[in-house]
Amino acid sequence: MMSNEEDSGNLRGRIFNIQRYSTEDGPGIRSTVFLKGCPLTCLWCANPESQKSYPQVGHRDALCKQCGNCMAACTEKAISFNPDGKGIVIDRNLCNNCGECTRVCTEGALTMHGKDYTLEEVFEEVKRDEMFYRNTGGGVTCSGGEPLAQPAFVAALFERCRQVGIPTALDTTGHASRSALEQVLAYTDLFLFDLKCMDSADSLASVGQSNELMLENAEHVMQSGVPIIIRVPLIPGITEKTENLQKIAAFVKRVNPETPINVLPYHRLGVSKFRMMDMTYKLDDLGPIPQERLDQIAEIFDSHGLVCEIV
Repeated sequence: MMSNEEDSGNLRGRIFNIQRYSTEDGPGIRSTVFLKGCPLTCLWCANPESQKSYPQVGHRDALCKQCGNCMAACTEKAISFNPDGKGIVIDRNLCNNCGECTRVCTEGALTMHGKDYTLEEVFEEVKRDEMFYRNTGGGVTCSGGEPLAQPAFVAALFERCRQVGIPTALDTTGHASRSALEQVLAYTDLFLFDLKCMDSADSLASVGQSNELMLENAEHVMQSGVPIIIRVPLIPGITEKTENLQKIAAFVKRVNPETPINVLPYHRLGVSKFRMMDMTYKLDDLGPIPQERLDQIAEIFDSHGLVCEIV
């Protein structure tokens, strides 16, 4: 538990979204708190605005009327009109993410991604839907980014939720210190734990980090007695390779064969966000995975005696 009420009262979390009525981040209807900062740089990241730990300006050029208000407000002269007549260009080497441009944008084309909230501000927000949690078996999920990058805040929020009977879930890659994991583990009712690349070189190339720490932490949680669902994002030619999936199945079977598997087919929901943050999406040539292949993948896990669901 927190040492005293003052400690938890001083805690702040850096958050870029609180999504209410979520149905994809654990059982029932949930509120998902998305925290800033992630040690991974997954090529297929659905929330690239989460990767940096600091607040960032993003721009949606489809909303921009090229009024010039943002250019006038920018003291760093980091903003210019796009020569093609659509939207703006932000020089990320000059931009200090002060947010002045977002305050004068009348069209909502410029927005800040990341804001500091107190523990009580977040708790009061998620507590608003307590009735829905109780009626549907839902609760509060912390996601990101990587929520274990802010372990003290997540642990304190989960502790507050537990005090009023709100179930908690952690959506994690597991790339964090054991001390950070243990801090949050004590107050977590369900882990949604991503497993991606079982080959360390593939992991380094695809998510920017080797996989040893993630696998060690996955094994620790699977043996802790806390409920866990292993989630496998299916990325064609990367995580979707049969050899990789066989290794995931063998790992789960060895550590805890009662652990359910959720397979998450590839989607392109993050592509527009890469453009919004002036980042390059490197998987433009990828498309949906055919149903026939999804059936084959389910059979891989079934053949190891594991419970698998394509979600």
